Amino acid sequence: MPGKSKTAEIRSRLTHPVIDSDGHFIEYLPAVTDYLVKAGGRKALDDFGAAFSKTFLSSEWHDLTPSERREVWAKRPPFYGSPAKNTLDLATALFPDLLYERLDEIGLDFAVLYPSLAIGVQTFVDDDIRRLACRALNDFYADMFMDHGDRITPVAVIPMNTPQEAIDELEYAVAQRGMRVVMLPSTIRRPIAAAAKKYPEMARYAFRLDTYGIDSEYDYDPVWAKCRELKVVPTFHGPGEGWGSRTSISNYVYNHMGHFAAANDAVCKSLFLGGVTRRFPELKFLFLEGGVGWARTLLGDIKGHWQKRNRDAVYSYDPRQIDREQFTALFQRYAGRMFREMPAGTEAAIFPARAEDPACVDDFVHCGIQRKQDIRDLFVPSFYFGCEADDPVTSSAFDVRRNPFKAKLNVVFGSDIGHFDVPDMIEVLPEAYEMVEEEMISEDEFEQFVFSNAVRLWTAVNPDFFKGTAVESAASRLLSGN
Repeated sequence: MPGKSKTAEIRSRLTHPVIDSDGHFIEYLPAVTDYLVKAGGRKALDDFGAAFSKTFLSSEWHDLTPSERREVWAKRPPFYGSPAKNTLDLATALFPDLLYERLDEIGLDFAVLYPSLAIGVQTFVDDDIRRLACRALNDFYADMFMDHGDRITPVAVIPMNTPQEAIDELEYAVAQRGMRVVMLPSTIRRPIAAAAKKYPEMARYAFRLDTYGIDSEYDYDPVWAKCRELKVVPTFHGPGEGWGSRTSISNYVYNHMGHFAAANDAVCKSLFLGGVTRRFPELKFLFLEGGVGWARTLLGDIKGHWQKRNRDAVYSYDPRQIDREQFTALFQRYAGRMFREMPAGTEAAIFPARAEDPACVDDFVHCGIQRKQDIRDLFVPSFYFGCEADDPVTSSAFDVRRNPFKAKLNVVFGSDIGHFDVPDMIEVLPEAYEMVEEEMISEDEFEQFVFSNAVRLWTAVNPDFFKGTAVESAASRLLSGN
């Protein structure tokens, strides 16, 4: 008779549940079809198929020669997205009954499950098919998991091209269908108006990223207010491939490394500088699959930039403060022959005496920062970071000796089961526990990573989040301090 698995051995030693805040399921497309037809008829199905092919199948790249790929700079798409070598795991990601049956074997007490297909669907360009597809998928997700709410909760997909479409889908998915977790795209691609107007065919290349906080097309505060009203945490699970440096035409790994972190950094930085955490201090925001290393760097960057470029400090770099007579004297005394060939009287002209508009100097105006400690208070409590089992950088979240402000960052465990990153579901928990075995974190910090941080995150605006679940008692004891 075979002995215990490593997962079972670890679970037997733990004194707390394990909450997975970022597992995945795979949508079975034949089943989704009925929901699309119900939402919008046969035309909706055809339109979805066209948008799906353009977004997911990447036929453009595969159908082009290497020289053609270079000519249009077609980004190398992913190889595969789903597990295939382990057929049991593939079926587990597809069928809720099987996943429910295997949760103990995998080592999970409760799982927040994100979709796979919807990560691309929520950014479909066509307004009608994007909204219709999100509605159909949310009905599919709610029905798919309705019998497993004690241990699994699915995530609703929310489009964000406009605040109103986000609010409409939040109302439907949360208020009407009872879904407790929502996924928002990290960025929205918007065309550069001048380029799109003059060269419409170039809009696919000439775009900017709307990140909801600063320089946004819209005021997204009504969306955050609706999340607060409906008691849901805004979570971001958007890719960063296809923009910035992640557009290689030949190397998918190059495009993939760090892309979630890049997308998370973009939206987190925008929300912070846009003052969202100042205006909505009770809300928590979760950034997934990018780890915590980027957040640690961002917190340090914000601190350093505020110290050097806050409203008052920025004027210390104003060229109008230069003593031009002193500079001219120093120039004449110390400049070499090459410098002295300049026309007399122009020595300091290279420093333009341009006055900045005082209204445009304070880049932190929306945050209302008055002292360094405000940065910590507006960043650390509001933001949570999903980290996968195989990411050793997770341990840095607990490094209060080296972290900016000596802060402990809020990391939550995300298994990523259901995706190709996880070749064997029952190895996920042992992989995460290696940080304890290698003395990178303590048992107590592991408990925070896989349990208590998740409880505090999901109950921050919804104290009843775990009511009726398998972890209700443990979560209640934690929150009550017992």
